[in-house]
Amino acid sequence: MARTAVIAGVGPGLGESLARKFASEGCEVALFARSAAFIEELAADLPEPGAGLAVQTDLASVEQIRDGFETVRDQFGPVDILVNHASAASWKGLMESSVEEFERPWKVNGRGAFVCSQEAVGDMVDTGGGTVIFTGATSAVRSLGGTVGFTAAKFAARGMAMDMAQEFGPEGVHVAHVVIDGQIDGPGAREQAPDRDGDTFLDPDRMAETYWHLVEQDQVDTQPFEVHITNGPQNTEFV
Repeated sequence: MARTAVIAGVGPGLGESLARKFASEGCEVALFARSAAFIEELAADLPEPGAGLAVQTDLASVEQIRDGFETVRDQFGPVDILVNHASAASWKGLMESSVEEFERPWKVNGRGAFVCSQEAVGDMVDTGGGTVIFTGATSAVRSLGGTVGFTAAKFAARGMAMDMAQEFGPEGVHVAHVVIDGQIDGPGAREQAPDRDGDTFLDPDRMAETYWHLVEQDQVDTQPFEVHITNGPQNTEFV
């Protein structure tokens, strides 16, 4: 029976690569994003006909998230895999940030991931297990200075993932956090950084392989919590 995967936050680049990889492995894949046009086109273009479902969702909206999961259950059934992949940023420091600018990353990276996780983990506990993967960033493990809202939100998401791993691991739910420490290759990435060596960009298709490896580790007793993906020939390091 096909597993149901929700990728919360899909755009060109890694989100698209995750959708294609999961579909190629036999999953039915629900794509959440604010932009309907891109995810509708991607859903129709996944490797298996009918494997994709576009669900227009603002991941800063609790109501839209909950409605989105109901749509997924109606179409595909209970959720087996969740990737909390959405991200919002405010590239300002403490004194330059308004309260609204500080809260926006938290609404997506923190509260949005919280609500998605509640919905998905509820299904997983009922059905005997599953996988939740959080997409993190360098700012989830060390501050860069001058990005207080983004850093606070990414630290919050990492802490939430760690707490969930401890709470639900015994119930068969594997929770993992992926630190992306580098620039992902994709549409426009090289034009935005023309001076960067092409070999230092992260390949989204190879990154998607790492995410799938975490899904496949559900049935083992020892599971990694955190994977660090960075620049270099190998790009992936388990920590």
